[in-house]
Amino acid sequence: MTFVISKGCCNDGSCVTVCPVQCIRPRPGDPDFTTTEQLYIDPATCIDCGACVDECPVEAVHSDWELPDGLSEYLAINAEYFEANPLVGVGSLSFTRRALPARKAELRVAVVGTGPAAFYAAGVLSDINGVSVTMLERLPTPFGLVRAGVAPDHPNTRKMADRFAGVLARPDVSCFLNVEVGRDVTIEELLAHHHAVLWAGGAPDDRKLGIQGESLAGVHAARAFVAWYNGHPEHAGEAFDLDGDRVVVIGNGNVALDVARVLLRPASDLATTDMAQHALNALTASKVTEVVVVGRRGPEHAAYSQGELLALDQVEGLTLLAEPGEVRERGEAVAHGEVGEGGEAGEVGERVGRAGGRKQEVLLRAAGRAGAEGKAIRFRFGLEPIAIEGDGRVEAISFRASDGTTERIETSMVLRAIGYRGTRVDGLPFDEATATLPNEAGRVVDPSSDEPIDGVYCSGWIKRGPRGIIGSNKLDAEETVDSILRDFGMDRLQDPPHAPGEFEDLLRDRVEHLLDKAAWNRIDLEEKRRGRENSRPRQKLVTIEDLLAASQQAR
Repeated sequence: MTFVISKGCCNDGSCVTVCPVQCIRPRPGDPDFTTTEQLYIDPATCIDCGACVDECPVEAVHSDWELPDGLSEYLAINAEYFEANPLVGVGSLSFTRRALPARKAELRVAVVGTGPAAFYAAGVLSDINGVSVTMLERLPTPFGLVRAGVAPDHPNTRKMADRFAGVLARPDVSCFLNVEVGRDVTIEELLAHHHAVLWAGGAPDDRKLGIQGESLAGVHAARAFVAWYNGHPEHAGEAFDLDGDRVVVIGNGNVALDVARVLLRPASDLATTDMAQHALNALTASKVTEVVVVGRRGPEHAAYSQGELLALDQVEGLTLLAEPGEVRERGEAVAHGEVGEGGEAGEVGERVGRAGGRKQEVLLRAAGRAGAEGKAIRFRFGLEPIAIEGDGRVEAISFRASDGTTERIETSMVLRAIGYRGTRVDGLPFDEATATLPNEAGRVVDPSSDEPIDGVYCSGWIKRGPRGIIGSNKLDAEETVDSILRDFGMDRLQDPPHAPGEFEDLLRDRVEHLLDKAAWNRIDLEEKRRGRENSRPRQKLVTIEDLLAASQQAR
């Protein structure tokens, strides 16, 4: 008997640390840890102890004898990883015990943001005796993309919020919401009250197509659509035209699959989730029956994960279609493991080729279907968008194929899902090319001198760019925390002149509607109460006014 890791793996490695025989791979520090789609359990080494099940924050680990029918393929997926990457001696995992220098009793760190990168950093920091953390968030709600980015029909992934809520509840972690750094308080003021500032504000913008007609009504960022159906208060009031029968999604990542699936999934499937009510109402009345997901390159370069595509193929009432000529030429080689997704050879190519092969098998089945009787997602490859057409609003989008021919697809809405992008932070340097804060191991660096800016650090997408999944932020945050501790031990951080309690006084004097942990708990309870009334996990409050009102309620 063995345990199996399935789709939805968060990759944060929590399971690795508790495994007594170290049969989970890749581990932090392994060459493929930061690029793997998921972690895997070696069935030949697993001793069936179940420690990984208890530790997994997203319930992605199952016993082989209790694998749900829809996940049965993952027993082979786990085993295949170790066929390509056999364990040579189980070995032991080294753990870092972090501590303050004996001569320094206190370290105060301000963390800007409350998404995964911020919470992983706050968790590592607050594990250390003598460290206190102040978290700052411009919205009235915490958890970043876990709340506003994860698809509502991925409830297990959303359970990461429960893990982060445990960090938030720690006595040495304070949190102030509805505070914008740069508007309400400056970085210099943060440093006057803390030894260090760690910026973990994410990547709140998106990449543009840069083609004619992109500004037409009906052309949106997938980021905005995701925020809309998740009840982000800055996007809840947006309007999306769901009266046409076709939507075109540009992009080949997991976000593209998310928006395509949400657009076509039966509304009854979404009615039991925490999707924002306005989005649920709109999707219930939607007339969209086809979503075309378009990639510039071939299927071997598609960035969506194996797990997401396999799950998409199992959605009831939804048919996947593809063009035979666009998936067979390169796709058949990948499906048979002859070449990796990026043309890799050798062991890496074999491993990637296996994952790519399972994805290609789905696409080859899709290409073999003559059509769909109901709703369908149609995959297209090798098409470069060249212009969006319409009189005042989008009516069609034109593409150029690799052979130079053009194709026009009529549509009432275009969603670009080609990547998130970081934005400039007031008072800090910014690399326009990578849309990140220039840094070395999380230390923000002044590019004019190549010297670190004293006391200023970064983590997450603003540090490394918008890549990876939730758990990818853990190793990233640990690297930044280690840089802070190293600099603190070498006396590179200035002692703040203000006493610990003075920072909260400053905020309460300046921010009219300042929210703390207790205020968020009241919002949380109110959303859950409303959800219970409608047999849902929660019903989100989606306006600043409603959130502030709930924060004041006594229940």
